[in-house]
Amino acid sequence: MEKIKTDLLVIGAGSGGLSVAAGAVQMGASVVLLEGHRMGGDCLNYGCVPSKSLLAAAHAAHAMQAGGAMGITPVAPEVDFAAAKDHVTRVIDTIKPVDSVERFEGLGVRVITEYGTFTGRNTVQAGAHEITARRIVIATGSSPLVPPIPGLDGVPHFTNETIFDLRDRPDHLLIIGGGPIGMELAQAHRRLGCDVTVIEGDRALANDDPEMVAIVLDRLRAEGITIEEGALASEVRGQAGAIEVEAKDGRVFKGTHLLVAVGRRANTDRLNLEAAGIKTTRTGIRVDDRLRTTNTKVYAIGDVAGGMQFTHVAGYHAGLIIREVLFGLPAKVKTAHLPRATYTSPELAQVGLTEAQARKRHGLGLDVARFDYHHNDRAIATGHTTGAIKVMVVGGKPVGVTIVGHQAGELIALWSMAIANGLKMSAVAGMVAAYPTFAEINKRAAGAYFSPKLFDNPWVKRVVRAVQRWLP
Repeated sequence: MEKIKTDLLVIGAGSGGLSVAAGAVQMGASVVLLEGHRMGGDCLNYGCVPSKSLLAAAHAAHAMQAGGAMGITPVAPEVDFAAAKDHVTRVIDTIKPVDSVERFEGLGVRVITEYGTFTGRNTVQAGAHEITARRIVIATGSSPLVPPIPGLDGVPHFTNETIFDLRDRPDHLLIIGGGPIGMELAQAHRRLGCDVTVIEGDRALANDDPEMVAIVLDRLRAEGITIEEGALASEVRGQAGAIEVEAKDGRVFKGTHLLVAVGRRANTDRLNLEAAGIKTTRTGIRVDDRLRTTNTKVYAIGDVAGGMQFTHVAGYHAGLIIREVLFGLPAKVKTAHLPRATYTSPELAQVGLTEAQARKRHGLGLDVARFDYHHNDRAIATGHTTGAIKVMVVGGKPVGVTIVGHQAGELIALWSMAIANGLKMSAVAGMVAAYPTFAEINKRAAGAYFSPKLFDNPWVKRVVRAVQRWLP
């Protein structure tokens, strides 16, 4: 057994763990990094990167059928499904060296390709290594949740960890789960030539603004995706090529392949957390607002910390950990400025409070500014007029923004910055965006907030008339 002592031990080489390890070692700390599976974690291998790559292939196929209004004769694309998956693999392979063992060893990190198990409050065993560390960061991420639906364990099914290995196009893909993963993969497979049925026990994209979600669902249904809401799966039966999902209300859905996309669970099983005095919750490891576990020498970041499960959140956590662990400076987690996006077409993005949440919290103190895509000149020119932005404003400052439409995931970044820095709506109104761009949508939303205060205010008109009389 090799015994290793280090300043910092990072367990898990997903986006959060890699960011912590790279930052810490380059600032002079000794770092050991453990990864028992694939470097890059879920995001690179099974999540963000492959899903967006497949969506890009699907978009290319869809574009061949969508140019009629611009004088381009629509043609049915010839989709090579296996080649589309080759594209996904190439994208992963292109990014992979950035997350590789070789790169991190080159930075000075001691990388051990084994899973880690706590044997004490500050000791972890990984294969033939026992590591003692001054501080430990758990960044083990999450895995697909496979619910105990009767019959599911006897029927072949996919999760996001296995669906990208499928090289033969499904005739009819059944998807249990209408969250972001389910809806993105539904549209990708539909545009690549599959029949798709989404089976959702509640309502699709239930965490988002219902009005904006309806815009997304209308588009997906128009493309031929069947979306069944209020259909809680109660039984799965059949075999490869002939699968049935029965809902609690008796509805039965038939398909050839099945994808389960009902959520995520934190990866804690291998860690033996009890040995380190670390407690868990229903959603992951219990942490305080400094990301410390119940063992204050151990931190948890990203999905395993039980909060928002997004790659960029893990990256945000990593930055706080660098401040906390390397410099001893307290760094508290804030969530109001953390955006999220669903990359369907149209995209759906959110930061801060939804309208319903803002009304519940702020009541009559809330103003809602809105601007529709069909008034934006770039949207008109490019045919992307479906969509809208809603900005929830309290005391002149945005507290939440919802955007549905083309490039919503890009547009939401400005509002994240505004909320993070406590900027007022006047700061966004004062921005100058190049013309014509979708970025003007953000500025016009700010203008929509000020317009009633300026144009519908009789006192403003009186002041202007008075000034005009006195001007030479």
